[in-house]
Amino acid sequence: MKRLPANFIIGAVLVALVVGVAALSLIWTPHDPTDLNIRGKFGPPTTVNWLGTDQLGRDIISQLMAAARNSMTVALVAVLLGGSIGVALGLLASAIGGWVEDIVMRLADLGFAFPALLFAIMLAAVFGPSLTNAVLAIAFINIPIFARVARASANQVWTREYVLAARAAGMNKLVITRDHILPNIAAAVIVQATIEFAVAILAEAALSYLGLGAQPPASSWGRMLSEAQTLMYLAPELAIYPGLCIVTAVLGFGLLGDGLRDITDPRLVRAR
Repeated sequence: MKRLPANFIIGAVLVALVVGVAALSLIWTPHDPTDLNIRGKFGPPTTVNWLGTDQLGRDIISQLMAAARNSMTVALVAVLLGGSIGVALGLLASAIGGWVEDIVMRLADLGFAFPALLFAIMLAAVFGPSLTNAVLAIAFINIPIFARVARASANQVWTREYVLAARAAGMNKLVITRDHILPNIAAAVIVQATIEFAVAILAEAALSYLGLGAQPPASSWGRMLSEAQTLMYLAPELAIYPGLCIVTAVLGFGLLGDGLRDITDPRLVRAR
């Protein structure tokens, strides 16, 4: 039995931890993360409040758990939305080629030149800041990435003998794409999705930090950092805890994506 790469194992453990906490927060948190207790603000860790309380007397660990759920939800929806559109465009460009491929790739280039932060600011100016707008902004930056990955991977599969045989038999390109191209690029897309999941978590935290993501009373690691920045000398742990959560989630999904790439890339498999 082949040994799994260390980065895959470490990433899987960290991801399981973050996802497990997020799932647990759906049914249980030690306290309501929105409950205020001004008289108990800046409380130390106790058996009641395991990590203490913040400047408004809210339970810190409950906020961290709720924020994990929100971050996972935003990242999942954004990657699924951006990935679905991007993969569809990449497959279309590869299957048809010609001017269609040129248009799709130029649109992808335009998407790369349009930062998510700028898109989020535009959405916030028109519709107001919200978690939904953060999802749309993050999904937007994922579309060109997945389009390029899908197109490059599909172009390689279109040159395979079994695909050429299917075309020679008169099979429709749409059917070939569904039956042969998509299953054979699935591994590359999944690896990219795992890596983009880490980017989406970081982007959500950044947008919430700037006030363009989750709005009160919703919990967010980025907003917790923003609220704690003026309290660094008084209560540095208010910034340390959400910062460690962001690092753990991003590192976990990043290592998991690298590990999946090491496992699925035949060149790396042969090298091992």
